[in-house]
Amino acid sequence: ARGRTLTHRYGFMMDKFSLPTAIADLLAARNALRSYYGDILRKQGSQVDLRFTLDGNLVGDIGEALAAELFGVRLVETESTEGIDGHAPDGRTVQVKATGTKAGPAFRQTKTRADHLLFFCLDFENGTGEVAYNGPEENVTRYLPETFSKQRCVSRPRIRVANEGVADTERLPRID
Repeated sequence: ARGRTLTHRYGFMMDKFSLPTAIADLLAARNALRSYYGDILRKQGSQVDLRFTLDGNLVGDIGEALAAELFGVRLVETESTEGIDGHAPDGRTVQVKATGTKAGPAFRQTKTRADHLLFFCLDFENGTGEVAYNGPEENVTRYLPETFSKQRCVSRPRIRVANEGVADTERLPRID
């Protein structure tokens, strides 16, 4: 398994992994942007520090790619199956969430919920990630209000609690 370690944290095992080389290349390019524009701004006397953070659709796509690589999730066209990103090898529907920040996963109000949720926390500065949640989606979505508009996040502490309650038999096994 590529850079995989299981660490004991928060009272349960965390599944950590190294991000692929292709993502390291992306981060190197991002860091070159930081340096290039940082030099220009400093020459202009500016104190602005542009971070060029990776967020939004790019982080979501990275999460889905990791789900396919690490868990064998067969991705589906998102537009055709709102609330479901793919299917696990055993047929379960899967929703994938990822963040490169300290935030928890964000959910939209959808008519369909997946059987399973994978939530990845990505540390782009150190080139690592961890599977913060791997279990039934309902264990996490129960923290959402029954109705809401736009998006709602489930906090990282609640994710930890939900992950602690997942039996090993309910988790998707890693294929790498």
